[in-house]
Parts: sequence; structure tokens; C-alpha cells
Amino acid sequence: RFPSNQIKFCLEVEITPTQGEISVGESKFFLCEVVGVAKEIDWYSPSGERIEPNKPEITVTRNDESSSTLTLYKAGVDSAGTYKCLATNGDQSAEATVNVKFYQRITFKNAPSPQEFNEGDNAKIVCDVISSPPPTIIWKHKGVKIQMEKDVRFKILPNNHLQIRGIKKTDEGSYTCEGRLMARGEIDLKIIRVIVNVLPTIRVWQSEVNATAGVGQSAMLTCAADGYPEPMVTWARAGVLLESGDKYSFNEDGSEMTIMEVAKLDEGEYTCIAKNKAGESEQELSLRVFVKPKITFLLNQSTSEMEEQVTLTCEASGDPTPTINWSFGLRTFTEGEQVRYSHLDGNVVVRSDARVSSLTLKYTKFTDAGQYLCSARNAIGVDSQPAYLEVRYAPKIQGSVTVYTWEGNAANISCEVLAHPSDVSMLWLRDGFQLPNANITKAKVFQSPTASYLEVTPESENDFGSYNCTAANEMGTESKEFLLIQADVPSAPSLGEVEPFSSSARVEFQEPDATGGVPVLRYRAEWKTVGRGSWVQRVYEVKGGALSEVTIIGLKPETNYEVKMSAINGKGEGETSPALVFKTEPVREPEPPKLEGTLQTKGNSLKVNWIKQDDGGSPITHYLVRYKPRQTDWKPEIRLPSGSEYVVLSGLEWNTEYDVFVVAENQQGKSQPGTLTFRTSPEPAAIPDIDGESALSTGIMAGILILAFVLLLLAVDITCYFTNKCGLIMCLCGKPGSGAKGHNLEQGKAAFIKDESKEPIVEVRTEDECTANHNAGGPTEPNETTPLTEPDPHVGSQSPQCLVCVSLLSPCSLSQAGCPGSGHPLICSHHL
Repeated sequence: RFPSNQIKFCLEVEITPTQGEISVGESKFFLCEVVGVAKEIDWYSPSGERIEPNKPEITVTRNDESSSTLTLYKAGVDSAGTYKCLATNGDQSAEATVNVKFYQRITFKNAPSPQEFNEGDNAKIVCDVISSPPPTIIWKHKGVKIQMEKDVRFKILPNNHLQIRGIKKTDEGSYTCEGRLMARGEIDLKIIRVIVNVLPTIRVWQSEVNATAGVGQSAMLTCAADGYPEPMVTWARAGVLLESGDKYSFNEDGSEMTIMEVAKLDEGEYTCIAKNKAGESEQELSLRVFVKPKITFLLNQSTSEMEEQVTLTCEASGDPTPTINWSFGLRTFTEGEQVRYSHLDGNVVVRSDARVSSLTLKYTKFTDAGQYLCSARNAIGVDSQPAYLEVRYAPKIQGSVTVYTWEGNAANISCEVLAHPSDVSMLWLRDGFQLPNANITKAKVFQSPTASYLEVTPESENDFGSYNCTAANEMGTESKEFLLIQADVPSAPSLGEVEPFSSSARVEFQEPDATGGVPVLRYRAEWKTVGRGSWVQRVYEVKGGALSEVTIIGLKPETNYEVKMSAINGKGEGETSPALVFKTEPVREPEPPKLEGTLQTKGNSLKVNWIKQDDGGSPITHYLVRYKPRQTDWKPEIRLPSGSEYVVLSGLEWNTEYDVFVVAENQQGKSQPGTLTFRTSPEPAAIPDIDGESALSTGIMAGILILAFVLLLLAVDITCYFTNKCGLIMCLCGKPGSGAKGHNLEQGKAAFIKDESKEPIVEVRTEDECTANHNAGGPTEPNETTPLTEPDPHVGSQSPQCLVCVSLLSPCSLSQAGCPGSGHPLICSHHL
């Protein structure tokens, strides 16, 4: 046996884990445990160097007397090799080793997302994957493995990148780059979003835009840009980018550019530029600016009658170049036209050259004077301005040369003058002597700026004949003879057809062949029964210048009549026409009335007037009125007396077509209906009821007047009460006057009746005043002024001294009436 202090133990070293396999970039530690007492425990790198403690990437930590830990942080392949743990204690030592091997896990070094390409490019989707051993790469699109043999556009390059030749927008989406390592059964993937940018394309609906200058108009140029991402649109002109301001404005996406206050200088080419990541596109647009015509030169001209020629010149601007036309009144002259007008007696020639046109008149007449309108016209508009041609000429005398009258009847002979200058002197001559004169006293002259009027009242044959009017101005003198001819009575009118009815007849006629030189003023119609009786006549006034038929009335049915007519003018009555015989119709129903309708102011009411026609030989008893809206039933029939001439239909439906029938009826029956169709006005929009306010004001004033009247009556009644002990107050107080009780009951009657409201109806009348409208004898039918009951004796004993007379038919006099037997005043009110 050895002593305890001489016993020696052998050292043993063990590393856990015994093998080291590390993925690149991972961290791992190894524990070195010593059996026995070790003074030193050290680790050595594969190169044989002792590893110092607390190194950044490799650390050695002494845990206790028997263990130490080696830690590799994020180790790389350069850390591979055999690591040794050496334990020493004096002359004793022991060691153990561990072989550290590294492998590369599937790692995506460069696989960015998203990756963008332009449409049509040969796209290469980058996915760099490393591992040890190298992995197998599989590409998927939208979760489905890409079959290269089915789409030749797809190809996996040697570096495992995915190539897509001529990439399309439809190729856009998510691609999966998947790495697989069969040896370890390892798999990893990366989803890469692929974006396909599309070069902008520009769509233009109107490549040329037209606008008009000088009218404050704006022009809009539009281009729609498509692409991905959404293109930004800008505008340029002549290479200069246009910016928003007073002249140009743009909508939110820039696709619309508005040019303010278009002028001719704005005409030209504009460039629409669309730009995004894929590139830039441009499109030219044109703005064509038109200019409305404008007349820039036009002068008035002055000439004298029969001068050789005069020319009016008109100049105009505009784009397109305007055409210029001339017009005079209703006549229009075109370029190069030479027109001869018989009444104008001259030539008009129009010539144009570019923007200038001239109108030439040869041998001008006074009728050429006036306004000539120059009109410049192009596709954009028209401009017109007048030029005035002044023609100076000697007086031209107008007016009818023959005037008819008769002895004792004044006639006016008119000498109307056209002249320029208009300062004209005019005089009348008769047999070389100026009028008026001592020999012709019945002649008067009246002057106006443009005419002279001679009033002649012929007294004998000598006053008829020729009268001379002479007019002169600075351009010359002209005279004209006027004839005053003696008028005659008209010839007889020619009777035509007679249309007989039962009690009337319509006689048609033609005016006399000869009117005697003066208008027919009246026609006289005469008729009588054939072979007996005297002529009945009626005169019909000529209104509106003509009369071709008259209606004679008051005839008997089924009777033969003869009718004749004569015409009357200012000279007198002419011959009578031959009599024409006709027979009236038998008694029958009336002719239909003629209807006229007038919409009232409110719009949904109508006043229907009718004109009575032939009554059929029997008086009309009444009229029947029916009306209805179209497509509905008739409203209840309205019956009106024979003297009626109209009816007002109120409360009709708005904007509705109505039919109205009016029938006249006599003892023989009903006429055919006179018909009328009309439409009511559309219903007006709701507006403040001004009429309601007016009505309210009227009601307030009426109330004020009634209140004033009541106060006046009350004042009179109070005066009666205090001065004469009578009146309504005295009646209510029930104080009888002295000695008047019996007398009052003899002079009047009082009736008191109570209705449902318990208010008395009071009526007191005197024999003289208040019974004037009652029958004198016999029983009296009750009406508004007769008592309803006999007076109660008790009430009679309490009757007042002053009586109140209420009359609904005849007025009472306040000044003449009094309380019977008392001398007190009588208060009466009159109700119509």
C-alpha cells in the first residue's frame, strides 16, 4: 500500500459533443470535461494555436476546476477543422479532439421583391441561392410550376435566374423561387413579386380643335393616356412646357388643357406628353383659331339725282376670309351682278377683291337713297353695318289726282311731296291765281312739313275742275294738276242668295258697280209680305270697309216675303235693287247659338258667351249648358233663362282640354248644340298669396267700418236715451214712457221670436213707413218684413218710446220718420 499523499490519478479528457457539424452562420459550443485534477485546461485551434479567452468569434470559458467551454459564434467555413482540448497538471496531461465540419443551408443571397420590367423586355428574374451542396432550383408562377417546354419564352439560366422573353402585362404576378437539397431533405422558397410596367399610349378623340377668337371663348385640348404605372401628362408648345396660370388650366390628371380667351396667336400645334417608369410618349394636337368677320371700313356717300355714278366701298377682316354681300331693302346683290330694275332705272354693279367689295350705282334716282347694308360672312359668323346714300333731288308730288265730292260738302285735296333737301315751299293755284283768294272764298290751305292740303267746299259747278300744286326746293320745281270731280249717288246693289229661317233671313249681295266716286256708307234693306202690307226697313252701317250680307228679323214662319236693297254714300241714296222673293221656314227648333270663350285671369275658369241665332219662329224659353273634360263624363247640366248671354265655368282642372255645348230650346224643341273646345292654363307655381294679403287688408278695413258704424249707432242711441228717454238702451232697460203705451200698440206691431241661439228677432214697423211693401188687404204671406207671431200683451206693455224699424225692401227716412205718437226719432236700417 501507498501512503495517501503518494497516490497519483491519471487525467482523462472528454469533449461533448464528440462531433461538430455546424451550418454556416450558426453558433455552437463544445464542453471539455476533465476526470481528475487539472491545473490548466486549454483549447487549440485547427492551426495548433492556443485559443485565447474572450475572442469575439471564438471564446474559451473555464467553467470550474474540471471543465471548459469552447464557443463558436456565427461560424464560417474558415473555422472548420479539428479542435483540441488539453488538460495539464504538473507533468500529467491529457487531451481530446473534436472535428468541426461546416455545411451551407439553403440561403437566398439576392432575391429582391418586387422586380420591375418594361413590357416587351427580355426580363430576368434574379434569385441567387447558395447551399452546400448546391441546391436544385424550381420556379413557380401563381403557385404552379413553370413548364419550360410548354412556353418557350420561359427559360432557367445557368445561374438559376428565370428569363422571360418579351414579357407581357399578363405575366405580372407572384413568382416562387424554390431551393431543394435532397441530401438533407432541406427546402426553402422566396416569393418574388414581378411588376410589368407598360409604356404610355395616348388616345386622342379630336386631333384638330376649332375655336373662335375675340368672343371670350375657351378651347379644350384632350388626350387620354393609358399605361402602368398611371402616366403623368404634361403639355408643351414649341418645346416649352406649359404651366397652369391665367392662360392655361389643367384638370387633375392633366389629360385636359383649357386655353383661356382664345386669340389668333394661340393657333398652332400642341404636344401632349405622357410619362411613366416605362418611358415617354408624345402626341401632337392642332388648334385652329377662326375669327368672326368684322367690317373695318365703310363710309356714307352723297350724290345728286342723275349724276353719272356713285360707289360705296366696304372692307372686312376675318378667318376664313369672309364673303361680302350688299343688300338694299329686300334686294340682295351678289358679286359681279349687274341688275337693271325698271322702277330703279339704273344699273347696280357689285365687285369684290379679297377683303374689299364695292357697290356702284349708275345714274342714281331719288329711289336709290337710303340704307345699304354691307354684310361680311364666313363659317364662323356674320357682321353687318349700314352705309347711307344721300340723294339730293327736286320735289316729287304724290297723291291721288282725282277727288270726288258734291256741292256743299268739303273735300280735301292732298299734295304730298318727296324732296331732299326737305325744305320745300308749296302753293296752290286755280286758273293762275294763288289760293286762297277773294274769288274763291270756300278754299283753305293747310301745311305740314311733307304735304299741303287744300280744302274746297264747292258751291256750284264752277268750283269743280283743275287745281294746281307747285313745290320747289334748291334742286328744282315741280307742278301737278289735281281734279275735283262732282260725285254721284251709288248704283243699286246686286242681290244674291237669300237664306231664310223661321223668323229671320240672311240676304247676300254684291256692292254697287258704281259707287259715285265716294265710299258707300250704309245699305238700306226693305221687306214686306208679298202682295200686301207696307215695307219694313232697316239701315246697316258699313264697318271695316266692306259689307256683303245682312240679316232681316221679325219675320213670320211659312210666309212669302220680298226684299230689296239700296246703297247710300255721302251724296245720297242710290237706286233700289229689284225685289227678290223668298219664303220663311216653318216653326221649328232654334238655330244653334254661336259660342265665344274667354279664359279668365285665374286660368282655370272660362266665360262662355253666346250670340242668339234664329229662334225658329218661337221664343227661346231657356238655354242648356253642358261641359266636360275630354275623355270623361259630362258635368251636371246648367239651365239658364232665355235672356242669358253668358255663363262662367269655375273651378276647372288645370291644363285640361274641355268641351262645351250650349243648346237653345223653344216650344218646338232643342237646337243642335253650339260647340266650343278650349284648354285651361297650366297650374301656376306656388307663390306668396298677395291676393290673400289684399283680402286680409280689405277685411280689416271692412271690420273697422262696421265698428265705426256700430259706435255711431250706439252714440245716437245713448243720445236718445238721455235726451228723450228712448232708443235701444231704453228698450233693454224696460222703462216705459209716459202715456205712450196704448198709442204705440195702435201705431205699430212688434214681433219677437227666438231661434236656436236664444237671440230675439225684432221688427217694429209703422203704418206709414214700414208697411209700404205689404199687401193692403187679405192675409199676408210671411216674408222678410212680415211678423212671425202676434205681439205678446205683456211685451207690448213694456214697449219703448222709440221704435226700431228694420226693412229689407224699402228705405226709411231718418229725417221724416219718427216714433209714432211720441215725436221721438225713428232709427231705420235698410238691407238690400
